[in-house]
Amino acid sequence: MIRTVLPLAAMLAFGACTLPPPPEAASLPADAVIGAGDPLRSAVANTSVAFSSPALLAGRPAQAARAVAQMEWLAVEMPTNPRLTSVSPSIIGQMAAARAEWRAALGIAPNAQAQPVIDSLYAAARAISSRQGDPAATLASPVFPQGGQATLTRLATLPSLPLTNSAAVTATDAIRQRDSQSNFRL
Repeated sequence: MIRTVLPLAAMLAFGACTLPPPPEAASLPADAVIGAGDPLRSAVANTSVAFSSPALLAGRPAQAARAVAQMEWLAVEMPTNPRLTSVSPSIIGQMAAARAEWRAALGIAPNAQAQPVIDSLYAAARAISSRQGDPAATLASPVFPQGGQATLTRLATLPSLPLTNSAAVTATDAIRQRDSQSNFRL
Protein backbone atom coordinates (compact mmCIF):
# COMPACT_ATOMS: atom_id res chain seq x y z
CA MET A 1 0.00 0.00 0.00
CA ILE A 2 2.84 2.41 0.78
CA ARG A 3 4.30 1.74 -2.66
CA THR A 4 1.01 2.85 -4.19
CA VAL A 5 0.43 5.89 -1.99
CA LEU A 6 3.92 7.43 -2.23
CA PRO A 7 3.97 7.86 -6.00
CA LEU A 8 0.44 9.26 -5.87
CA ALA A 9 1.42 11.71 -3.12
CA ALA A 10 4.48 12.78 -5.11
CA MET A 11 2.37 13.37 -8.21
CA LEU A 12 -0.14 15.44 -6.23
CA ALA A 13 2.62 17.49 -4.62
CA PHE A 14 4.25 18.10 -7.99
CA GLY A 15 0.93 19.05 -9.50
CA ALA A 16 0.38 21.61 -6.75
CA CYS A 17 3.48 23.48 -7.88
CA THR A 18 2.65 25.81 -10.69
CA LEU A 19 5.24 26.54 -13.26
CA PRO A 20 5.38 29.95 -14.86
CA PRO A 21 4.09 30.06 -18.42
CA PRO A 22 6.73 29.78 -21.10
CA PRO A 23 7.91 33.08 -22.52
CA GLU A 24 6.09 34.34 -25.59
CA ALA A 25 7.73 33.32 -28.84
CA ALA A 26 7.49 34.87 -32.28
CA SER A 27 9.30 34.83 -35.59
CA LEU A 28 9.69 37.13 -38.53
CA PRO A 29 8.63 35.98 -42.00
CA ALA A 30 11.35 35.00 -44.45
CA ASP A 31 10.95 38.20 -46.46
CA ALA A 32 11.77 40.29 -43.37
CA VAL A 33 15.48 39.66 -43.75
CA ILE A 34 16.09 39.48 -47.49
CA GLY A 35 19.77 40.19 -48.00
CA ALA A 36 20.47 40.11 -44.27
CA GLY A 37 21.82 37.06 -42.56
CA ASP A 38 20.68 37.84 -39.04
CA PRO A 39 17.09 38.81 -38.29
CA LEU A 40 18.10 40.37 -34.97
CA ARG A 41 20.65 42.70 -36.52
CA SER A 42 18.34 43.48 -39.42
CA ALA A 43 15.38 44.35 -37.18
CA VAL A 44 17.54 46.45 -34.86
CA ALA A 45 19.12 48.37 -37.73
CA ASN A 46 15.81 48.94 -39.53
CA THR A 47 13.86 50.07 -36.49
CA SER A 48 16.53 52.39 -35.14
CA VAL A 49 16.42 54.29 -38.44
CA ALA A 50 12.67 54.04 -39.04
CA PHE A 51 11.64 55.46 -35.68
CA SER A 52 14.32 58.14 -35.51
CA SER A 53 11.93 60.65 -37.10
CA PRO A 54 8.20 60.48 -37.82
CA ALA A 55 8.92 62.06 -41.22
CA LEU A 56 10.68 58.87 -42.37
CA LEU A 57 7.46 56.84 -42.16
CA ALA A 58 4.92 59.58 -42.96
CA GLY A 59 2.76 58.52 -45.89
CA ARG A 60 4.58 55.17 -46.08
CA PRO A 61 2.24 52.65 -44.46
CA ALA A 62 4.05 49.58 -45.85
CA GLN A 63 7.36 50.66 -44.30
CA ALA A 64 5.60 51.63 -41.06
CA ALA A 65 3.91 48.21 -40.92
CA ARG A 66 7.26 46.43 -41.35
CA ALA A 67 8.96 48.62 -38.73
CA VAL A 68 6.21 48.06 -36.16
CA ALA A 69 6.22 44.32 -36.88
CA GLN A 70 9.98 44.23 -36.35
CA MET A 71 9.64 46.12 -33.06
CA GLU A 72 6.92 43.68 -32.03
CA TRP A 73 9.32 40.83 -32.72
CA LEU A 74 12.19 42.54 -30.88
CA ALA A 75 9.97 43.02 -27.82
CA VAL A 76 9.56 39.24 -27.65
CA GLU A 77 13.03 38.23 -28.92
CA MET A 78 15.37 40.43 -26.91
CA PRO A 79 14.46 39.15 -23.43
CA THR A 80 14.80 35.49 -24.47
CA ASN A 81 17.68 35.53 -26.97
CA PRO A 82 20.59 33.57 -25.45
CA ARG A 83 23.10 35.72 -27.35
CA LEU A 84 21.95 38.74 -25.36
CA THR A 85 22.31 37.46 -21.80
CA SER A 86 24.79 40.21 -20.96
CA VAL A 87 22.45 42.97 -22.14
CA SER A 88 21.11 45.28 -19.47
CA PRO A 89 17.79 44.09 -18.04
CA SER A 90 16.44 47.62 -18.46
CA ILE A 91 15.91 46.91 -22.17
CA ILE A 92 13.09 44.51 -21.22
CA GLY A 93 11.15 47.22 -19.40
CA GLN A 94 11.92 49.73 -22.11
CA MET A 95 10.63 47.37 -24.82
CA ALA A 96 7.45 46.70 -22.81
CA ALA A 97 6.75 50.43 -22.48
CA ALA A 98 7.48 50.99 -26.17
CA ARG A 99 5.22 48.09 -27.10
CA ALA A 100 2.35 49.67 -25.21
CA GLU A 101 3.07 52.95 -27.04
CA TRP A 102 3.03 51.59 -30.61
CA ARG A 103 0.07 49.35 -29.86
CA ALA A 104 -1.92 52.33 -28.57
CA ALA A 105 -0.89 54.43 -31.59
CA LEU A 106 -2.11 51.77 -34.02
CA GLY A 107 -5.09 50.51 -32.05
CA ILE A 108 -3.61 47.03 -31.61
CA ALA A 109 -5.32 45.02 -28.88
CA PRO A 110 -3.11 45.30 -25.78
CA ASN A 111 -3.35 41.59 -24.99
CA ALA A 112 -2.73 40.34 -28.56
CA GLN A 113 0.00 37.78 -29.03
CA ALA A 114 2.97 39.01 -31.05
CA GLN A 115 2.81 36.48 -33.90
CA PRO A 116 -0.64 37.48 -35.24
CA VAL A 117 0.40 41.13 -35.03
CA ILE A 118 3.61 40.46 -36.97
CA ASP A 119 1.90 38.27 -39.56
CA SER A 120 -0.92 40.77 -40.17
CA LEU A 121 1.39 43.77 -40.47
CA TYR A 122 3.68 41.97 -42.93
CA ALA A 123 0.67 40.80 -44.95
CA ALA A 124 -0.57 44.39 -45.12
CA ALA A 125 2.88 45.64 -46.15
CA ARG A 126 3.05 43.04 -48.93
CA ALA A 127 -0.44 43.93 -50.18
CA ILE A 128 0.42 47.63 -50.21
CA SER A 129 3.77 47.13 -51.93
CA SER A 130 2.50 44.72 -54.58
CA ARG A 131 -0.80 46.56 -55.05
CA GLN A 132 -2.50 43.20 -54.99
CA GLY A 133 -5.21 42.30 -52.54
CA ASP A 134 -6.82 44.45 -49.90
CA PRO A 135 -4.36 45.53 -47.22
CA ALA A 136 -7.21 46.55 -44.92
CA ALA A 137 -8.54 42.99 -45.01
CA THR A 138 -5.23 41.68 -43.63
CA LEU A 139 -5.71 43.95 -40.61
CA ALA A 140 -9.36 43.15 -39.96
CA SER A 141 -8.87 40.65 -37.17
CA PRO A 142 -9.47 40.82 -33.41
CA VAL A 143 -5.86 42.00 -33.18
CA PHE A 144 -6.95 45.31 -34.73
CA PRO A 145 -10.32 46.01 -33.08
CA GLN A 146 -10.82 49.35 -34.85
CA GLY A 147 -10.61 47.65 -38.24
CA GLY A 148 -8.22 47.45 -41.11
CA GLN A 149 -8.90 50.80 -42.73
CA ALA A 150 -8.42 52.70 -39.46
CA THR A 151 -5.15 50.83 -38.89
CA LEU A 152 -3.91 51.66 -42.40
CA THR A 153 -4.70 55.31 -41.81
CA ARG A 154 -2.77 55.23 -38.57
CA LEU A 155 0.18 53.49 -40.26
CA ALA A 156 0.30 56.27 -42.85
CA THR A 157 0.22 58.97 -40.17
CA LEU A 158 2.18 57.53 -37.27
CA PRO A 159 2.77 60.11 -34.58
CA SER A 160 6.10 60.58 -32.89
CA LEU A 161 6.78 57.46 -30.84
CA PRO A 162 9.51 58.56 -28.41
CA LEU A 163 9.47 55.39 -26.29
CA THR A 164 9.67 53.25 -29.41
CA ASN A 165 12.54 55.33 -30.77
CA SER A 166 14.36 55.10 -27.46
CA ALA A 167 13.89 51.32 -27.29
CA ALA A 168 15.17 50.94 -30.86
CA VAL A 169 18.26 53.03 -30.06
CA THR A 170 18.84 51.06 -26.85
CA ALA A 171 18.61 47.82 -28.85
CA THR A 172 21.25 49.17 -31.23
CA ASP A 173 23.46 50.12 -28.29
CA ALA A 174 22.96 46.66 -26.76
CA ILE A 175 24.14 44.99 -29.95
CA ARG A 176 27.18 47.28 -30.14
CA GLN A 177 27.98 46.65 -26.48
CA ARG A 178 27.69 42.90 -27.01
CA ASP A 179 29.98 43.11 -30.03
CA SER A 180 32.59 45.09 -28.14
CA GLN A 181 32.62 42.54 -25.30
CA SER A 182 33.27 39.59 -27.54
CA ASN A 183 35.53 38.53 -30.31
CA PHE A 184 32.63 37.76 -32.62
CA ARG A 185 29.66 39.58 -33.98
CA LEU A 186 26.11 38.49 -33.38
